[in-house]
Amino acid sequence: MDLFNLEGKTALVTGGNGGIGLGMAKALAEAGAKLAIAGRDEKKNAAAAAELDAIAIKADLKDEKACRAAVDQAAQKLGRLDILVNNAGINVRKAPQDYTLEEWKLVLDTNLTSAFVASQAAYPHMKKAGGGKIVNIGSMMSIFGASFTTPYAASKGGIVQMTRAIACAWARDNIQVNAVLPGWIDTALTRGAREQVKGLHERVLARTPAGRWGEPNDLSGIAVFLCSKASDFITGTAIPVDGGYSVQG
Repeated sequence: MDLFNLEGKTALVTGGNGGIGLGMAKALAEAGAKLAIAGRDEKKNAAAAAELDAIAIKADLKDEKACRAAVDQAAQKLGRLDILVNNAGINVRKAPQDYTLEEWKLVLDTNLTSAFVASQAAYPHMKKAGGGKIVNIGSMMSIFGASFTTPYAASKGGIVQMTRAIACAWARDNIQVNAVLPGWIDTALTRGAREQVKGLHERVLARTPAGRWGEPNDLSGIAVFLCSKASDFITGTAIPVDGGYSVQG
């Protein structure tokens, strides 16, 4: 359908070399977009770029200069920038009293500040192009609390509020800004959580009406929708993709 056709569009996916980011990048490529992916791991970048026929950009996105440079490089190499998916993220799991301030800053800078900086850097490119789409990746921790995710939850709650604020500011520039809140998706990040948090796997299955963990390709549809003209009148939203986890009583 033409509504979901991304041919002629260009996209940068941060953290697009694995997990949810790679799953979303694949969907955008299949819909016709030309891609750039940015991440710290040069080897993973190269593998993902080869799979997607994409441009790979090595960047430590929590560093402001490197983040801005990555966005500008993507726009230059792709010829324009229509879509930004802010997916880069990490987690450090501890009890609140055990975090160091350095760990707090590391998580916030990687998950939240990098998304803000990348969005700022993308704005002039999108305005020049006549509009654009920004998709910020939140989490179930944007909605719920958990004892072992204090900085992560703060960063993902911030993603939702940042999304709403920027959506209001840039709507008149024809830039739609939305957030996706993945549920428990089977990735390297959540496999680490299952190893560290006893009983997590069973609790997730018990609460999720779909009766399973999600997979990265479960984000494919929402990625294409929010990056296509099908969502031109949707902005400032935060959409769970969670198999019903967030609506289960």
